[in-house]
Amino acid sequence: MPYQSLDADKLTTTVERLHRRVSERFPDSGLAAVCRELVGLAEKARDTTDVLTRPMLALRAVSGLLIAVLVAGLVVTILAVSRPEDGFTLSEFVQTLEAGINDLVLIGLAVFFLSSIERRLKRRRTLAAISELRSIAHIIDMHQLTKDPHHVLHVIVDTPASPKRTFDRHALSRYLDYSSEALSLIGKIAALYVQRFDDGVVLASVNEVETLTTGLSGKIWQKLMILESGRGG
Repeated sequence: MPYQSLDADKLTTTVERLHRRVSERFPDSGLAAVCRELVGLAEKARDTTDVLTRPMLALRAVSGLLIAVLVAGLVVTILAVSRPEDGFTLSEFVQTLEAGINDLVLIGLAVFFLSSIERRLKRRRTLAAISELRSIAHIIDMHQLTKDPHHVLHVIVDTPASPKRTFDRHALSRYLDYSSEALSLIGKIAALYVQRFDDGVVLASVNEVETLTTGLSGKIWQKLMILESGRGG
């Protein structure tokens, strides 16, 4: 179904197009450099999601072999205990039962660890990539913090420490719109990681990124609304 899942290639193309648009209008801006980094993260997400769907055959083979050895050792121990040469006394039976339960718990934990190691390795890799997306969202927000619409709508006397502002109303509107678009695309790139990798921890991290980008984009749209209201005044 073409409209029931994100297309990683088309998403990457969209990010590349945004980078070109920003670079053409604001060639020396920090936003253009950030969008260039975002292209790399989109390509990384596209390649990583393909890797996440592939089984790690070597790891599975080693884990399966170790699990088989553990289970075989447990079976041999049970058979040896169930056929003692001499009868059990009550104290010996209790000690053997306690040791058997401890061994069973330890073996169960070992089996769980080995059977889940592939998922945990993939989860660690995915969370690191999502952390990069979270960081770049904050960087985009930093670049638009000084883009104050009041400075293009009113005459405001700057102080020596004030940032240099060269945008007119139209340029500022375009800059803020591009920033909001970049934040939206960050959320979509993050969503790629859970599209084919069903993991609760990763899903929670992706939701955090989407909540973050939505909140940051909301601040930008407040500035755009101020610009629009000033246009009609």
